[in-house]
Amino acid sequence: MDQRSREGDRYRSRALHRGYTAAWVLLGLGPPVVAVWDQSAATRYSSLALLATLGVSYGIVQVFPGNPVLRPPAYLGVLALGLGGMSYLLGGGAALFIATLPQFWLLARGPRNAVAVSGAAAALTVAGGALRHGLVTGNALFTVLGYAVGVGLGLLVHRILDENAARTDRLRAELAATQRRLTEAHQRQGAADERERMAREIHDTLAQGFASIVVLAEAARAGLATAPDRAARQLLSIEQTARENLAEARVLVGSAPPSGTVAGSIAQTLRRTLDRFAEDTGLAVDADLPDLACDQPTRIALLRCTQESLANVRKHAGATTVGVVLARRPDGIDLEITDDGRGFTVATSQGFGLEGMRKRLAELGGELVVTSSPGEGTRVLATIPTNGQG
Repeated sequence: MDQRSREGDRYRSRALHRGYTAAWVLLGLGPPVVAVWDQSAATRYSSLALLATLGVSYGIVQVFPGNPVLRPPAYLGVLALGLGGMSYLLGGGAALFIATLPQFWLLARGPRNAVAVSGAAAALTVAGGALRHGLVTGNALFTVLGYAVGVGLGLLVHRILDENAARTDRLRAELAATQRRLTEAHQRQGAADERERMAREIHDTLAQGFASIVVLAEAARAGLATAPDRAARQLLSIEQTARENLAEARVLVGSAPPSGTVAGSIAQTLRRTLDRFAEDTGLAVDADLPDLACDQPTRIALLRCTQESLANVRKHAGATTVGVVLARRPDGIDLEITDDGRGFTVATSQGFGLEGMRKRLAELGGELVVTSSPGEGTRVLATIPTNGQG
């Protein structure tokens, strides 16, 4: 239960007690005051003193419930004796007893105590009247009936309150369990998202680098005897790729700043990547790379899309020429990568790389469009909104 609900419950409880107190003073204590006004002085003063004692005692218990002198159980004993005394002085006290009945249920320690103490008060009320007018009187009958009805209503209210409390406890437990499951689900989803992000980063960086190292190593080994100069360049490229992979690995494990993955402008970064690609593969690369300004996440996304596309060209396309065009639109940046290779059927492609590119661009509000068909080459278009940058 939150703070606002608890404050609301306390406010309603105080309002209920104030309302009952006013009703008890007017309907419980008021009529006996009027009734004793024309009695003898001894009866009048005794009755007024007794009523004042009951009223003051009730006020003390309500205002100072934790006082060490008059705690609720002691007050209920005083109240029962007072009701018996008023019944004796007035010759009957059924009305005052009935008006006072709720106090036994509000202040007693549980329903059993309420039944016992209110029963004692009823017996004292009947006995007080019997001393003046005998046992069989209307006041005695109404006192007994009032006690019986009070017990029935009191037990019913307690049962309803207990059921409501149990229902509240169940709802609170269910809410706590739901919140716990929701937190666990968020944690699992966060872990899954992080695993997917790490898998994408490893695929786009380390895996591509290792694949390049394998291809270069095979080519260098084959050309050691026939083309030693070319093999030396390939070995140098292997060393550079390994160093880059080491730097990427340090970024992934958090021992280097992420900004180390992309240095300089996006044009410079892509140009270095394309130069390495052309040197390693011997393919012709036609690039149009204007110097555009963009933020770090955009530079990384464009670089990863370029690396993945070039890796696909190297592994699958069988192309002779690759074209790369970087362009700014009014609301974003376009990166187009084309090749004249064998192409493929886009609808049946299930590659992790393409899906990784799509998700990476989607995180920035961009999209990836791949156009290809067998024998017609491939066109990859990445678009990223710039949100007013540059």
